[in-house]
Amino acid sequence: MSSPAEYYHSLPPICKAYGTLCVAVATVCSLGLLDLSILALEYKLVFSKFQVWRLITNFFFLGTFSINFGIRLLMIARYGVNLEKGPFERRTADFLWMMIFGALSLLVLSAIPIFRSYFLGISLVFMLVYVWSREFPNSQINIYGLVTLKAFYLPWAMLALDVIFGSPLVPDLLGIIAGHLYYFLTVLHPLATGKNLLKTPKWVYPYFYWFLRVKNYAAPSNPPGHSAGCVKPNIIRDIFPLSTQARAHTHTHTHTHTQKLVARWRIGAPAINRAQPERTTGVAFRGRSYRLSD
Repeated sequence: MSSPAEYYHSLPPICKAYGTLCVAVATVCSLGLLDLSILALEYKLVFSKFQVWRLITNFFFLGTFSINFGIRLLMIARYGVNLEKGPFERRTADFLWMMIFGALSLLVLSAIPIFRSYFLGISLVFMLVYVWSREFPNSQINIYGLVTLKAFYLPWAMLALDVIFGSPLVPDLLGIIAGHLYYFLTVLHPLATGKNLLKTPKWVYPYFYWFLRVKNYAAPSNPPGHSAGCVKPNIIRDIFPLSTQARAHTHTHTHTHTQKLVARWRIGAPAINRAQPERTTGVAFRGRSYRLSD
C-alpha cells in the first residue's frame, strides 16, 4: 500500500491542483482566516465594482470541513482522477478545456434566477461525475453498500440521495446540465453529424505549457531561433503530441524535455492497455473511445 504522500504525487496534474486548492480554501475558511463573502459569485459586484476574481474563486469552495466536503473531495479523487487517467490520458490539455468549458457553462446558468448560486464548486464536481458516468456507463457502482447499479444512473441516484437527505438540488442539476452539454457537443453531436463543435482551443496549450513550466517539466523557454520567453504553438504541439490540436510535428531539440514530461505526467507515454468495462449501452453512450477522430 502506498503512503499518502506517494498517492498524492501519483495524482494527475489538473485534479491534483483543483483538489489541493479546494482543501486550502476549506482550511482558511474553517479557521476563520477568510470571509466567504469575498469568494462568492456576486454578479452585481463583478460588473459594478469590477471584482472579477469572484468568477473564479467561487469554484474552489466545496464547503467547510464536513462529511459533505469529504464526499465531494472523494468524487474528485475517484471520478475526476479516473477521467484524467482514463479517457483523457495523454490529453491533459483537453481535460483542462473540459473544466474551463464546464466553469463557463455554470457561470452562464447561474445568471438565470432559478439557478442562482453563489458557489459553483459542487456543480463543477458533479459535472465530472456526470461525464464519468457517460464514459463508463456499464461500470458497477455500489452506493453505501445497499444498492448496486450501473454507472450510467449514478448522477440520478446521487440526486435522489440529496432529495432524501434534504440537500439543495440546484448544484447537482447545474452539474448535470453542464456535463450533458459538454458530452453532447464532444461525443453525441460528432457521432450524429461528423462535426466536432467543441475542439480544444489553441490558447489552452500555451496556458498548460506555463503550468508545466512552473513545475520544471516544460520545454526550453528559449527555443533555437526564438527570443527568450517566446512560446510558439509548434512547441506546444511537440509537448502534447496526442492532444486534439497537437499532432502535427515533433522537433529533436524537445526530446529530452518530453522525456521529463513522460516521466512526471505520462504525457506522450505509450498507451497502457487497461481492461475497459463492456460498453453495451448503445452507440450514444459508448464513451470517448468511440469518438470520431479529429
